[in-house]
Amino acid sequence: MIVRMSKVEIVGEKPLLHDVLSLLRELGIFQIEPDTIAFIEQRRDQDIRPFLPREETALERIFLEDLHSKIDELISYLPKVPVRKSYFEPLSIVDTIAKTIQRHAARARALFERRDALQRERSELGRYQIFLGSLTALLASATEAPGLDFIGLTIREPEMVEHIKDAISRITNWKFELLTETAEDGTLVGLITVEKDISEKVKKSLSDEHVPELTFPSTFSGLTFPEKISYVMQRISEVSLGIGRITSEMEEFSRRWLPIYLSVKDWIDDRLSLLGTSASAFETRMCFFIHGWMASKTVEHLKEKLAAAFGTKIVIEEKEMREKDLERVPIVLKNSSYFKPFELFTRLLPLPVYTSYDPTPFIGIFFPILFGMILGDAGYGLFLIVVSLVMMRRFRRPGTIRDGAKILLASSLYSIFFGVLYGECFGDLPHRLFGLEPIFLERRTAVIPMLYFALAVGVFHILLGLFLGIITALKKKTKKEAAFKFLSIIFILSFILMLATYFGLLPVLFSRPIVIAILFLTPLLFFTGGLLAPLEFLKNIGNIISYVRITAIGLTSVLLAFVANRLAGSMGNIVVGIFVASLLHLMNIALGVFSPTIHSMRLHYVEFFSKFIEYGGRRFEPLRK
Repeated sequence: MIVRMSKVEIVGEKPLLHDVLSLLRELGIFQIEPDTIAFIEQRRDQDIRPFLPREETALERIFLEDLHSKIDELISYLPKVPVRKSYFEPLSIVDTIAKTIQRHAARARALFERRDALQRERSELGRYQIFLGSLTALLASATEAPGLDFIGLTIREPEMVEHIKDAISRITNWKFELLTETAEDGTLVGLITVEKDISEKVKKSLSDEHVPELTFPSTFSGLTFPEKISYVMQRISEVSLGIGRITSEMEEFSRRWLPIYLSVKDWIDDRLSLLGTSASAFETRMCFFIHGWMASKTVEHLKEKLAAAFGTKIVIEEKEMREKDLERVPIVLKNSSYFKPFELFTRLLPLPVYTSYDPTPFIGIFFPILFGMILGDAGYGLFLIVVSLVMMRRFRRPGTIRDGAKILLASSLYSIFFGVLYGECFGDLPHRLFGLEPIFLERRTAVIPMLYFALAVGVFHILLGLFLGIITALKKKTKKEAAFKFLSIIFILSFILMLATYFGLLPVLFSRPIVIAILFLTPLLFFTGGLLAPLEFLKNIGNIISYVRITAIGLTSVLLAFVANRLAGSMGNIVVGIFVASLLHLMNIALGVFSPTIHSMRLHYVEFFSKFIEYGGRRFEPLRK
C-alpha cells in the first residue's frame, strides 16, 4: 500500500541548522523539499528567504573540496589492496591530513610514474620475447665468424621464404644462410647470416620487399645480434624485479595510509553533502525553516528526537495537506510479508501518484490465480514448490532471487489447486493410471467451456478495475470521469446480457429493455467520455477478450504433457519411456513458468491497471548518510 505521508515544517534557531540536518541524516526518515510552494503562506513569504551560508561555512566548503580532490588524486596513484578499517576520528585529524597530503601525493605520484615507465619498457621489450627462443635456437645452428652479420625477420606467410631467398641471392651471389623457425604465437621467424659489408644492402632489399626486420631499441646500438638477444632477456628480468619492488613499496604505503585517507574522504563527502543540503533551507533574521515530507507514523518519533537533542529551541509542525500538495507528495510503498515479494513486479512500473493505488496487493492476489489457471497441473505445481523451497534455502538473504522464489511458491500452490480441478498431474496421468476424472473441466476436450471460464475471469477483472477507477476519479473530484467509468460498467454488463439472449442463455424478451437502456444511456456516454467514448468501450471489450489467452496457453501446456505421456507409452521400453517423458515434461515446466508469468503480467499491466492506476509519483528520498 502507499504509506500515508505528512507535510512537515521544522523551525529553530539559525546556528542550530547544521546540527538539525545532521540528526535528520542519521534518522533517515525526512525528505527535504527545496521548493516553498504550499509550505510558506503568502503573508510570510516576504519575511522568509533562502538560507545564506556564513562566510566561514563557505571557506570550510572550499577547504574541504580542495582536500577531497587531493585525496582522490592520491588514491588514483595507489594500488587496490585490502586495507584495515581506520579507527581515527576523522574530524580530529583533518588538519593533519591537510598538511601531509601533498607530501604523500608527491611520493605516490613518483612511485606511480616510475612503475609506469618500467611497465612501458617491459611492454616494449616483451614484443621481442616471443621471438627470442626461436632466434636463439637458430643462432646456435648458424655459422659464426667475425665478418658475419645476423638479420632477424618476421615472415607473414611461409610462401614468402622462397621469394626472400631469391631476392637476397641476387645481392649476395648465394653467399648467405636463411634459417626459419615457428615462434610460440605461430609467427614464422627467420635468421639471415650474411657478410657485414653487404648486410645493409640486404636490409634495404628486405624493406623494399615489405619484409619487416626485427629491430631493437636505440639503446642496443653497438651490440652484436647475439649480445642484443642476451641483453633483452637480462633487461626484462631487471625491469620485472624493479616493478615488483615499486609495487611492494606502493602496497606497503597503501596498507599504512589508505585507511586513514579513505576515512577522512568519507567524512568529507558526508560534510559536503550536509553543507549542500543547507542550501535547501530557508531563514528569517533569527530562525531557519526546513520544509519536507515524512511518513505520518514517524512524525512523533522525530519530535521526540528533536526535543531530546535541542529542547524547546526546535519546533516541528505537521502542516495541513492541501489539494495542490498531492502532486508533490513522495511515494513510499510498504506491504505485508506476503505481498512484499510481489514488489519485484511493481518495480518494473513507474511509481503511482499519491492519490492512486499501490499495484502490489493486486498483483499479489491475482497473479498467482492467473498463473495457476494457465499452468493448472498438480504435478508441475509440486515440482515447482520443491524448486522454490530449494531456492529459498540457497538464497537466504532478501533479494530478487529470494522474492522470485516466494512468488513461485505461491503460484505453484494455485497450480496444484487448479490441477486438481482440471484432473491434471503431469498431464493425464491420473486418468491413465487410476481412471480418475476431472472435478471441474478437462481442458484438453472442453475448449469452449474453458473459453467461457476465461472470459468470466476477464469480465470480473476488468469490471473491478473500472470500479476502482470510479473511486479514483471521485478522489480527484473528476465527476465526469467517474460517471463515464460507471456507464462503461453498465454498457459492458448490457453487452454481456445481449450475448446471453443471442445464445439462448436468457429469454429473448430480455433483449428489448436492454436495447432501450443502451439507447437511453448512449448520449450520456458521449457526454461523459467525449467523441472517443465508443472506441473506449470497444477497448474495454477487447481487454476482456484478451483473457482468452488463459485458455490458449493452458491448452498448449496440457497438450504437450499429453503428447509426452503418449509418446512414453509407445516406446516399448519403460526406462526409455520414462526418460523421454521426463525430458518433455521438464521442457513443458520451463515453458509453463515463463509463459504464464509473461501473460499474467501483461493482463495486469495493460488490461487491468490501465483502468484505475495513475503513474507519475516521485520516489521518497530521505536525507541519510
